[in-house]
Amino acid sequence: MGILNKLLGNASEVSIDKLQEKYGQLLIEKEEIELGFMLLRDVFMFTNKRLILIDVQGLTGSKVEYKFLPYKNISRFSLETAGTFDLDAELKIWISSENTPTVSKKFNKSIDIYEVQRYLATKVM
Repeated sequence: MGILNKLLGNASEVSIDKLQEKYGQLLIEKEEIELGFMLLRDVFMFTNKRLILIDVQGLTGSKVEYKFLPYKNISRFSLETAGTFDLDAELKIWISSENTPTVSKKFNKSIDIYEVQRYLATKVM
């Protein structure tokens, strides 16, 4: 099911130690990774200060786009849970006055989407 989830574009959780080792150079002083997820080659991490989105581009993956979204700029978010026949839950995040979600991520059923939502709500509110 792990490969199927990746092919369908569903995020799976990644260990904080692994993310720290690979992306620690992106963090500022006193910033710590608290949650992290991988979607094929792309990664998104929640730190104690911001949301970091890592978009690996191209066939070789040598080009990478990093987006940094401070929690104070998140104006709202939505959660769609997985149904009986769905394989995924979806989290959408709007930044400032955007009309469409800036971030839209799908999670496989092994992730407690309610815990992710609770984490985000704590940071945003």
